[in-house]
Amino acid sequence: MANYSIKDLEHLSGIKAHTLRIWEQRYALIEPSRTDTNIRFYDQEDLKLVLNVSLLKDNGYKISKIASMSKEEMFSAVIEVSEKSTNFADQIYALTLSMIDLDEQRFEKIISTNILKIGFERTMMNVITPFLAKIGIMWVTDAINPAQEHFITHLIRQKIMVAIDGQYPATDANAIKYMLFLPEGELHELNLLFANYLIKARNNRVIYLGQTLPIGDLRLAYETYQPEYLLTVLTSKPLEMTTDEYLKNLSNLFPKSKILVSGRQVVGQDLRLPENVIQITSLPNLISFLEEHSMAVATPA
Repeated sequence: MANYSIKDLEHLSGIKAHTLRIWEQRYALIEPSRTDTNIRFYDQEDLKLVLNVSLLKDNGYKISKIASMSKEEMFSAVIEVSEKSTNFADQIYALTLSMIDLDEQRFEKIISTNILKIGFERTMMNVITPFLAKIGIMWVTDAINPAQEHFITHLIRQKIMVAIDGQYPATDANAIKYMLFLPEGELHELNLLFANYLIKARNNRVIYLGQTLPIGDLRLAYETYQPEYLLTVLTSKPLEMTTDEYLKNLSNLFPKSKILVSGRQVVGQDLRLPENVIQITSLPNLISFLEEHSMAVATPA
């Protein structure tokens, strides 16, 4: 089980370490364990407690009231708040707790309720995407384990696949063609899947080639499909070459197409992009690009 410092709890919950110490002293809200050398630390149950407290406090509960609750009362209050709240931050906190507890029913209720209220695309943009960013922080700080991360990303993947399956393929002969893929060795697929949904939702045609695609196979598919755009996400470093070299290679292999690239290895990096390679910095940036370019290319000369 992961252990946390008080600074870890501050970072993950948004509650200042100074405030947490006051709550410890005044309300005995959390009680840290200590190492053999008397260093204070907290466990995953403490993290869940602090996340619950943060959610309730942000929704008008006084800390004195929260401190007097039993574990069952606090859980019920959190469920009630997360079901009624339209605040995206509250939904993200609730999803975090469902991930920590491996609670699929709770995840399903949160996401289904949001989709009914605001639609799938807005749920992805305003709830799931910032939640995934939070997962990234929790992963690098060892706040979650691989089972928890795999559990929640699998559920999110299922939701995206269902949304994609519910779309009708573009039938317009002039619809723009996109080819989506991840480089060989790249397994982080959620952003590419959602890009697939966004592109199809705007009446474009998509060939989705998925994870870890060798560049030779990409070239064969390209020759058959001849897309106007290729789109990829580089979360990990490409195999056996630098990111610059990989993008230059794509540019040289597919000079007649525009190549849209995103991911940690691209965004915010000091890269010299080839002329036909376009950096996509965020999902809103991708949406703006799609809406700006769809009719421009699709309209016959």
